[in-house]
Amino acid sequence: MMAGKMVNSRAYLSRFNFSGSEQNKKVSTLSGGERNRLHLAMTLKEEGNVLLLDEPTNDLDVNTLRALEEGLDNFAGCAVIISHDRWFLDRVCTHIIAFEGDSQIYSFEGSFTEYEENKRKRLGDVTPKRIRYKKLIRD
Repeated sequence: MMAGKMVNSRAYLSRFNFSGSEQNKKVSTLSGGERNRLHLAMTLKEEGNVLLLDEPTNDLDVNTLRALEEGLDNFAGCAVIISHDRWFLDRVCTHIIAFEGDSQIYSFEGSFTEYEENKRKRLGDVTPKRIRYKKLIRD
């Protein structure tokens, strides 16, 4: 079921780039990338409470990325996403929990772009500063 509608299993798998004959392959014969797409499809189909995703957009083709976005939009639970893909975060996130400054945790309701605007208003145009460490060994 996706977006409250029943979806044929073959149609669902095709969203993750598994076309006709590929849908009949044994899992043991799938490549690493194909297995990752299959795990993603199976995980999004499950009805869990929490989904943890670390850099989920890495190595995804456009069709699989769209399927991931749609799956997250329809996911009833909470998804914790760690990503550097700002465009993706803007499309799927409704809340941001950020570690700012000296490990301060800041919670924001809205998209990533809205969070960035809010951060600029609160902190000004802050650029990351390189930390200087003391040498451990003398020259």
